[in-house]
Amino acid sequence: MTQEQATWFAGTFDRIVENVSGAVIGKQNVVRLVVTTLLSGGHLLLEDYPGTGKTQLARALGQTLQARSSRIQFTPDLLPSDVTGVSIFDPKTQTFEFHEGPIFANVVLADEINRASPKTQSALLEVMEEGRVTVDGVPYDVGRPFIVLATQNPIEQAGTYRLPEAQLDRFLMKTSVGYPDHAATVQILHGAAQRDRAGALAPVITGQAVSDMVALADTVHVDPAVLEYVSRIVEETRRAPGVVVGVSVRGALGLVRAAKTWAAAHGRNFVVPDDVKELAEPVLAHRLVLEAEAEFEGATAADALAVVLSDVVPPAVRAQAQEQAPRQ
Repeated sequence: MTQEQATWFAGTFDRIVENVSGAVIGKQNVVRLVVTTLLSGGHLLLEDYPGTGKTQLARALGQTLQARSSRIQFTPDLLPSDVTGVSIFDPKTQTFEFHEGPIFANVVLADEINRASPKTQSALLEVMEEGRVTVDGVPYDVGRPFIVLATQNPIEQAGTYRLPEAQLDRFLMKTSVGYPDHAATVQILHGAAQRDRAGALAPVITGQAVSDMVALADTVHVDPAVLEYVSRIVEETRRAPGVVVGVSVRGALGLVRAAKTWAAAHGRNFVVPDDVKELAEPVLAHRLVLEAEAEFEGATAADALAVVLSDVVPPAVRAQAQEQAPRQ
């Protein structure tokens, strides 16, 4: 990535963020994480209390893209075929014809994902990892770009199923929207007559342009010292006190990809250690599994990760050296 390309990337990134922020007021940092996930080719899990704008945020991203979007309301009686699609016998042709499910879209909103049974949740494992579904032994590509934006409510656990670690690991990031501050709340109340802010948004970028930005972000330079830094962080999570399962290799790869996009969004064609530190919690924390005793004592994955980040010393990567990196 050249510096000119990085400048264009940052400008386009800001336009996407500004458009989505028109529906989700006062949460620009969260929106930046969502857009970073999209341009890193990953998926996002939003966990927060009811009424904080999780669904609105997901719909706003779908409206911003000139691409297909769909919404799946997860319920206990939802079947895997309701997500992926089903083959139906056509008596005229005497053959089975595949009918695509709602997963065949560029932006998929999986609303209240933890209300579906584990069998239905498992229908997302292949498509989130490989971008395709297999029905009756035949693979079907869902296309690019492709992002799953899933939401779940942390306080209503009756009738829900905890997401398995294998599925959590497939989400590039996990974050929460949170309540708006006083000024943002007042602004939202002023626009109370507008019931659907997301639906009023105009698209600002095509699906093909998003795919091009994903490919461009992959060319951002990462110094070997930064890769060593990421590796040390990941390794330390596996040895951290109170942690049963640390960060996987998939998590380490996700952190590097997200850091590349984050750097480009700030107009740089190279990654610095601060990019890694800023994204470490949303990318890594949900992948940690704590001991039951540690959880009982009030420990959280974010706390464990914060200790790791304080113990691992970041490298002194100079911007001058990064700027001399070979153009890719």
